Amino acid sequence: MGGGPLGAGPPGERLQKVMARAGLGSRRACEELLRAGRVRVNGEPAVLGQRVDTLTDSVSVDGAPLPIRPGLVHYLVNKPAGVVVTVRDPEGRPTVVDLVPRLPRVFPVGRLDADSEGLIILTNDGDLAQLLAHPSHGVEKEYLVQVTGRPRPAALRRLREGVLLDDGPSAPARVSVAGDALLRIVVHEGRNRQVRRMCEAVGHPVTRLVRTRIGPLTDPKLPPGCWRELSAGEVRSLAGVATPSRPG
Repeated sequence: MGGGPLGAGPPGERLQKVMARAGLGSRRACEELLRAGRVRVNGEPAVLGQRVDTLTDSVSVDGAPLPIRPGLVHYLVNKPAGVVVTVRDPEGRPTVVDLVPRLPRVFPVGRLDADSEGLIILTNDGDLAQLLAHPSHGVEKEYLVQVTGRPRPAALRRLREGVLLDDGPSAPARVSVAGDALLRIVVHEGRNRQVRRMCEAVGHPVTRLVRTRIGPLTDPKLPPGCWRELSAGEVRSLAGVATPSRPG
């Protein structure tokens, strides 16, 4: 007779076990998610007891992808000024990849100017990176921005309503005054040097810019030049805000 070894079961691992390992809670809690119809495998509704191959199958919960492939890492880095956001720099400048472990190899998600500071994500999770980088998903980024001069209400109103830039008008931003010549600006676009260009367009060039939040992620205790791994819950919340709402 053909077939596999005596007693061998079907290939893959039980889905609820994989979900629990990815940080969704106990196996019992994962079983409840399955019974509620909130889980899909390769785009199709999942069933209790289903088996998955973590190397080839994709799993999503409430539409957000669940990182199940072995070896995935997700780093939150507090980038100092002068570090470039690239894997390699032909000019020999320090790169953000130099700040994290060499293996596994990771890449930065999104952009942050060399002269800007603050939070950026590095990962080898291509699915999450693609989700976060998609321009239509609009993940919020929050910045503390030191500018020249003291913006008057008219300048703040222009920032809030959208500013005409050389590559088109910016989307409306949330802007508040955080101190003397210090603004807190929240945008959901990822255009090149966007916040700097917006402030310059209203007559208040930026002297220092620090990204303090990416979607739900913030960490005021993370020192410049340092990194930490994201928790499973943080990865899920990040994927959740980057996942377009499904029509009800």
